[in-house]
Amino acid sequence: MVRRFRVLLLTALLLLTGSVMSSAPASAVIGGSKSAYGPWAVRMLVDGKPTCTGTAVTPQWIISASHCFFEQAQPVADKRISFRIGNLDMRKGTTVRPLPGKRVGSAQADMMLIKVPPMKIRTARLATAGVHPGQTVRQYGWGATCTGDENTCQSPVLKQSDLRIVRPDDPRCEGYTAPGGSDFCMEKASGIPAGGDSGGPVMSIAPQGTETLLGVFDGSDRQEIAQAGEISQQLAWIRSVIRG
Repeated sequence: MVRRFRVLLLTALLLLTGSVMSSAPASAVIGGSKSAYGPWAVRMLVDGKPTCTGTAVTPQWIISASHCFFEQAQPVADKRISFRIGNLDMRKGTTVRPLPGKRVGSAQADMMLIKVPPMKIRTARLATAGVHPGQTVRQYGWGATCTGDENTCQSPVLKQSDLRIVRPDDPRCEGYTAPGGSDFCMEKASGIPAGGDSGGPVMSIAPQGTETLLGVFDGSDRQEIAQAGEISQQLAWIRSVIRG
């Protein structure tokens, strides 16, 4: 768990120190590529500074990682949070804000559902089946494009990386996933997600409009291994919140 803690700590530090926009190349997720599609992707900001990524799952609900909503173990106030939606370039997106007191965290996974005013964007389809070893998936986010000081290289445009699912008992996944847990483990295929990508979508690879949301990214080693909470395992919780 020490290894995973270090990854989440880096993301927490992003929340504490804030992130600055830069002229870093858009063609990287640390080795990924610029996205041409991702209408359901949402950029999260705290105090106007980019911090995490999320996914619109209904016109009024966004899902992201729970740890994005805490600083020094204290909840981030709703009034400090905003989301940019509707454009792959977050600088051109529309701003929406969470409805006060309308966010709900999962008790089993690093996931948070946040209610917002109605959004006019395409929402992501939720996966009803789990991932399997060897499957290639695609992660999206506006996070860091460099190693080191990730605050200096947050991407202004949506980017993506392809990863392959590996078995949770693979030795490389130690500290990230465990058999029977709520997360799945991925290895780098082309690019690796980093700080600022936390909470972002891990999608199936399919024709535009038919892909499904498989997971919520919540950590990586910035080199070869990443993890995400599995949507299919949290489907009952997600549906109970958004229908409630």
